Amino acid sequence: MGTERGGEGRNDGADEPGWDVDPEDEISAVVEMTGHQLKLRREAAGLRVAEFGEAIGYGEDLIRKIERGARIPRPEYLDKVDEVLDAGGLVSAMKKEMREARYPKKVRELAKLEERAVEVAVYASHGMHGLLQNEEHARVVFRARQPSYSQDEVERYVAARMARRSIFDREPAPSLSFVQEEAALRRPIGGTMVWRRQLEHLSEVGQLPHVTLQVMPIDCEAHPGLDGDIELLKFGDGTAVGRSEGAFNGRPVSDPKQLRILELRYGIIRAEALTPRASQAFIERVLGET
Repeated sequence: MGTERGGEGRNDGADEPGWDVDPEDEISAVVEMTGHQLKLRREAAGLRVAEFGEAIGYGEDLIRKIERGARIPRPEYLDKVDEVLDAGGLVSAMKKEMREARYPKKVRELAKLEERAVEVAVYASHGMHGLLQNEEHARVVFRARQPSYSQDEVERYVAARMARRSIFDREPAPSLSFVQEEAALRRPIGGTMVWRRQLEHLSEVGQLPHVTLQVMPIDCEAHPGLDGDIELLKFGDGTAVGRSEGAFNGRPVSDPKQLRILELRYGIIRAEALTPRASQAFIERVLGET
């Protein structure tokens, strides 16, 4: 995963910046088309691969992989190509599609739903919910998965999870509601310093004006979320989608009757949890104990 360019640190092998393409993913056709366009632009400029590599500071192997659609170029690669070929921003404009293409399919689909949502409601039963994780925490979580991910897969999933956090910066801001189980706050994932930084991040998120963050105390005897996580997303056109591990076989639902069941469960969970103010104080207390 090296990022060196040019000079003595230059790497001419296959480990330069980029992401491998899954040929079974339908996004591979988009990546292949992008690579073909980059190749045509290079050839139109009269540059051979070796000359082009010298000009942009990347290895020949990487360039060939990108041009045949076997490697997803990173944003900095596209910016450098745009600069060298004097493309006037047309190559840099490919960054959004390529950024989305490098994420695993199921993450892309979720991110598209979150981009459309005007309201998001989440109950997280065990681990810290993905939207609430910082980068260090997410990396430790993905490294702990079994069967284990390769380092490249770990970085892809981390990058995708961090990209989803753009939902907090959207304008107009969506309404975001989270209920997080206390146990996730007390698990020292990644060791004390990583744990502390995750709690600090959680505290910062909870203070955003469009975010309601509540903690479900472990001494709450029973509530409707004991069967598993709940997620509800509502869109500007009045439609919605929801999912719960403990309802409808865990599959996404959009039927109004089924959504009402999830909304009822989530409403009771919120009522059983600590208030947002008490939750903020609770997070600060746990921070003080670490």
